[in-house]
Amino acid sequence: MKFHDTAIAGVVRVELEPRVDARGSFSRVFDLKEIQDRYPALQIVQVNRSLTRERGTIRGFHHQRAPSSEEKIVQCLQGKILDVAVDIEPGSPTYRRWVAVELSGENQELLIVPKHCAHAFQALSADCVVEYFVSEYYTPEAEEGFLWNDPAFGVRWPIREPALSPKDERWPLLAS
Repeated sequence: MKFHDTAIAGVVRVELEPRVDARGSFSRVFDLKEIQDRYPALQIVQVNRSLTRERGTIRGFHHQRAPSSEEKIVQCLQGKILDVAVDIEPGSPTYRRWVAVELSGENQELLIVPKHCAHAFQALSADCVVEYFVSEYYTPEAEEGFLWNDPAFGVRWPIREPALSPKDERWPLLAS
C-alpha cells in the first residue's frame, strides 16, 4: 500500500500494490498496522456498501457530530466515482477546502476521510458499488450534512444536474 497525502491534513489517497501473474492479481486492501501508523486510534467497526444505479447521482455531504464522528476509508469496487472530502473544522488552515479523487473499480484506489471532513461522491458511471470502512457506528441522532452545491465549498462537480435523495436535497448550507 502506498499512501499519498493531499492538500487537507488527514485526507490520504491509498494506492494498492497488486501482485499480478497469469491468473490475475492479489491486493492487500486493508492493513490495520499500516493504517494505525497514520491514525493510531482508528478501529474499524462497520463496513458499508452502496449501489448507485444512476450516473450523476451525488451522495452527500455526510458527517456525524462528535462524539460519533467517524473516519472513513472509501473504495469504489465497480464503476467510477468522484470522491470528495471537505474540511469542516473551524479554525483549521484548510477550513472549507476540498479534495477530490477519482476512485474506480479499475484503479482500485482508496480515500481515507478523517473525522474533521464531510464526505460526498458523484457516480461518474452507472451501477457504482462503493464500500466504506468506518470507525464509528452509524448514529442517526449525530448525523448531519451539507448541500452538495454549497457555495462555501465551491466543489466543481463534473455532472451539473445530479440525482439526489430527498435527504441530500434538504441539507443546510454550512453558513446556517
